Amino acid sequence: MAFASFDGKGGSAPMSDINMVPLIDVMLVLLVIFIVTAPLLTHAVKLDLPKVSSTPNQLRPDKIEFAIDAAGQRLWNGEPVSRNEASRRFQLEGKKQPQPEVHLRADHTAAYGTVAQTLADASKAGLSKIGFVSEPEQR
Repeated sequence: MAFASFDGKGGSAPMSDINMVPLIDVMLVLLVIFIVTAPLLTHAVKLDLPKVSSTPNQLRPDKIEFAIDAAGQRLWNGEPVSRNEASRRFQLEGKKQPQPEVHLRADHTAAYGTVAQTLADASKAGLSKIGFVSEPEQR
């Protein structure tokens, strides 16, 4: 790498060497930054935590299978009941914590009034988890 020469043949030609000094300076500055910040990233507080084993206590709500057949007969978990008896049982179940889920199966030919009465009795008792059970259509 010749900066100046006393011979006249190559003195006026442009210099084709890359100046590496600024690139080395940037590399060294980045190296110092990484050396300073690396210990900060791995800083952790060592704690001696107690070791315990427990299983979560998940209370599963009861499930009430309530069915209404084509004749309007009400069935509580497969047992025939009257409207008054179903209403009384809804009142008892509404006071439980957690509240049970009511799965309502109604025949597609059952009277709408019977289904509406059952829904009204359940909502008066404070039951809010009521689901309609149906079967997928066969094609």
